Amino acid sequence: MNLTLKIWRQKNATSKGKFVTYKVSDISSNSSFLEMMDVLNESLVLKGDDPVAFDHDCREGICGACSMYINGRPHGPDKAVTTCQLHMRRFNDGDTIVIEPWRARPFPVLKDLIVDRSAFDKIIQAGGYVSVNTGGVPDANAIPISKVNADLSMDAAACIGCGACVAACKNASAMLFVSAKVSQFALLPQGRTEAAERVQAMVAEMDNQGFGNCTNTGACEAECPKEISISNIARMNREFLSARICAPKVKEGSGGGI
Repeated sequence: MNLTLKIWRQKNATSKGKFVTYKVSDISSNSSFLEMMDVLNESLVLKGDDPVAFDHDCREGICGACSMYINGRPHGPDKAVTTCQLHMRRFNDGDTIVIEPWRARPFPVLKDLIVDRSAFDKIIQAGGYVSVNTGGVPDANAIPISKVNADLSMDAAACIGCGACVAACKNASAMLFVSAKVSQFALLPQGRTEAAERVQAMVAEMDNQGFGNCTNTGACEAECPKEISISNIARMNREFLSARICAPKVKEGSGGGI
C-alpha cells in the first residue's frame, strides 16, 4: 500500500504546530497502524529527520496510551479498538490519512501526537479508590453480590482511561470516564462506604480540570474502544444528586474527605 500521511507536528508544548505531509510506500495491509508509524519513523531517522513522537506501550489494547485522532475519529475508523489494534487493511491503497493528537484543553499537546493526560490521574486521586480496610481476602461467597451488579461493575472497570471519550465529545467532557470509575465502586458493597464522598470529589476535580459538560449525543460511547455504556453517566448523576441531598458536602482541598 502507498499512502499519504498528514501528521500534526509540534516541537513542544509552547511551540506552534502544523500539519506535515509524508509519503509511505509498500505498507503491508496486515500491519498495524503503529507498525506503519514505525516504518515512517525509520525512514525519517535514516534521513536525519526528527521522528514523529507518539505514545505507545502494550500494543495490545490494554493501556490506552496509543491515543491518535485518525481521519476525524479517536483511534481511527474501526469500532471497539485502540490505535494499536487498528490494521492497515481498514484503509485503501492511495488513501490520505490525517493524524492528530487529542484536541482538548485539559489534554495539552506535549510533542507531536503526545498529550498530557495527567488530568485523568488527578480525578482518580480525588477519590477513585477504596480506602476502607476490609481485612484479608474473604471467601468467594462471603460478600453476596448479585450477578447483574457484578457484571455491570466489571464492564465499567474495563475503562482504560485512554481519553477517546473526551476527544470524541465536542465539549471535551470526561463524564464517561468519571462515571465508569464511579460505577465500578458504586455497584459493589465495598465501595458504598465512601460512595457519597467519592462521587462529589471526583466530579469536583473533573470540573476543576476544565472538562466540559456532557453533550448527550452519545459520541463518547460510540468511540470508546471498550464500549463503556453511557448508562454509567446516568448512574453517576444519581449518585451525585443523592450525595448532595443526603450527605455532608466535601470540603475544598480535602481530597474528597477520604
